[in-house]
This record gives sequence, C-alpha cells and structure tokens, in this order.
Amino acid sequence: MKKLINAPDAVVRDALEGIELAYGDRLRVSYDPAYIVRADAPVEGKVGIVSGGGSGHEPMHGGFVGRGMLDAACPGEVFTSPTPDQMLEATKAVNGGAGVLHIVKNYTGDVMNFDMASDLGKAEGIEVEAVVTNDDVAVQDSLYTAGRRGVGITVIAEKISGAAAEERRPLADVADICRRVNAQGRSMGVALTPCTTPSSGEPSFELGDDEMEIGIGIHGEPGRYREPMAPAAQIVERLATAVVEDLPYDSGDQVLAFVNGMGGTPLLELFIVYRDLHRFLEERGITITRRLIGNYITSLEMAGCSITLLKLDDELTRLWDAPVDTPALRWGA
Repeated sequence: MKKLINAPDAVVRDALEGIELAYGDRLRVSYDPAYIVRADAPVEGKVGIVSGGGSGHEPMHGGFVGRGMLDAACPGEVFTSPTPDQMLEATKAVNGGAGVLHIVKNYTGDVMNFDMASDLGKAEGIEVEAVVTNDDVAVQDSLYTAGRRGVGITVIAEKISGAAAEERRPLADVADICRRVNAQGRSMGVALTPCTTPSSGEPSFELGDDEMEIGIGIHGEPGRYREPMAPAAQIVERLATAVVEDLPYDSGDQVLAFVNGMGGTPLLELFIVYRDLHRFLEERGITITRRLIGNYITSLEMAGCSITLLKLDDELTRLWDAPVDTPALRWGA
C-alpha cells in the first residue's frame, strides 16, 4: 500500500488541518467533535443544512460547505459514520433560527446517528427535519443498508436545497425540495479496481485484472454483476439502462447528467463516459440540459464511475443554476 499519509490513525485529523489551512477564509473547523462549518455560520433567518458521512469520499461532504450549499459537514473516520455528538454540535453551529435540515445518505449508521442528533437538537429547541437519499438502483439491500443506498443524488440534493435555503425559504419548503430531488433522481456505478483503507492496508475486495463490478457501492459493497471488462459504451449502456428504466425516464424528459469518478479514474475517461451517455439518452429522446463531470463522491483510489440522472423542471433547473461558492463546487459567485 502506498498512500500520502503520516499515520493510518491520523488521516482524518491531518486532512481537516489541511482543509482549514487551505480554506480558513471561508470555513471553520472544529476538531472535538469534528465538523466543518461555514465561516459566517449561523446565518440569521436561513435554514441551516448539515450533511456528513465517513471520510474517504472527498470532496463529499466537507468540500461542499459554503454559500449556496451546505452550512456544515460531519466527517467520520474512513468509511465510518460520524457520531451523534458531531451532528448535534454541527446542527447547533448552523442554527440561525429558521431550523436545520439534515441530508442523510441511506446507510444504517448514518441514519441511526442522524436520528439521535435530530432528537437531541429538538430537545434543545431546534426545529430539525431530515431527508434520506436512496437513489442507487443497483441493489435493494446491501452490507450497509436496509433499502437502497444514497449515492450521487446526494450532491445534487445538497446543491439544490442549499440554493433554496439561500432564498430564505422555510424549513418545510427546503425539505420538500430535497425530497423531490431524491424522488426524481437515480444512480448506478461500476468499479474497475478495489480501494484500500489506510487502517487495513489491504484491498477492500478482490477483483481480477479482467473483471469489473457493475452496481458497486461507494464502500466497496457488492453490486449486481461481476463480469469481464468491456468497452466504455457497453458499460454506459448497462448502467444507464438500469437508471432510465427505474424511474422511468421518458422521451421528452430534460435531465441533469452527473458522471462521477470514484477517485482513481482520469477525467479523460469520464468525458468518454459522458459522450456515450449523451448518445444513449439522445437515442431515447432524453435531453441533457445540465451536466456535472468529475470526482465528487469518491471511494479513496477506486477506479470506476457512477452515473446519476435527475429529471428536471423549471424550478429545479433555476436552483441548480443559482450561485454556489464551496471548495469543490463554484459558479456564479
């Protein structure tokens, strides 16, 4: 194992210190308990938005803290859920009097700990709502979940909900928009290689040189199929077919297409995936009107990608286009 770390048990702390040094002009970092928060939080009269999860998926979630997106993010240890005390303190730090929305990926530990934090926040007089994302069409249940996993749509939900919160919409409206994004979005991924957690020093699973895992989870959970490698166009067809048939997406739909790298896939290859996805959707009368391409939800150094589609309407498109200013996502600001 070769990794640019100092010690396996120090990776999260060291990374947080790096984030603080790099973006201290717009973020604050708490170390005990650990969370990242907007420098201007709490913003009076604005719904605060908090998300979080295990480290190892950067830039999710800490890279999305800033104006127009998250107000705070809670990093757990690598591939491990953050704790309720992290979530509670982050919730208190962003409470500007309009309530707080928790955006939670559907992993058992995340859901359980955010539920506890929500109850603790309510006991302190904070109005809290939670939305659980579960957009992965690959499997119904996995090693980490009851029900579908929350993956790519989480980033999109954080961006669109963040824009709604910046408009000073009430908590119920921001939560409803987040639920609508989750309901209209679907995802599926593929792994070409495993990843290695710093603490284990061993690959998280085994995959032959000529194999790929279709429907992989972001922690290396098994997918639908393990099969021989294929050209990009065939892989895209497998993933995109499962996605469009699930909602389903129909001819005439306008979508946001999100091609996400898993950490070890060069942008060159992600653009090839986008090209093949564009052709696949065009043949079905589905039009991409917004797109996001790059490494936004990673699995350490795993090679592979995921495809997420969001069915757009005028309101969701406008909120997606609204200014955002975070370390990992920035436009119009």
